[in-house]
Amino acid sequence: MGAVINDRIDVRISKEQKELVKYASTLSGFKSLSEFIVYCLYKEAKTIIKDNNEILKSLEDKKIFVDAIVNPAEPNSKLKQAHKNYNKFLSEQNENTDI
Repeated sequence: MGAVINDRIDVRISKEQKELVKYASTLSGFKSLSEFIVYCLYKEAKTIIKDNNEILKSLEDKKIFVDAIVNPAEPNSKLKQAHKNYNKFLSEQNENTDI
């Protein structure tokens, strides 16, 4: 079995942030502040990756999504009508607040 090689991350935070994190670490029962920070970072990173993969599961899904953003389709008649209705609603709201 190979040796575990530790890497390092340097972070600067405010005194208030450090005190808050230290308090949370103590409440959670971690042996050290570093252990708590590594645990939280790892857990949050895994959650972000999981959430990202659930929304756009495949590379093809991601390509389709980006293409839709970069090259949007022309609005159809229903969307154009909805836009007109929304603008009418806004102007009616503005008229009512001017009173």
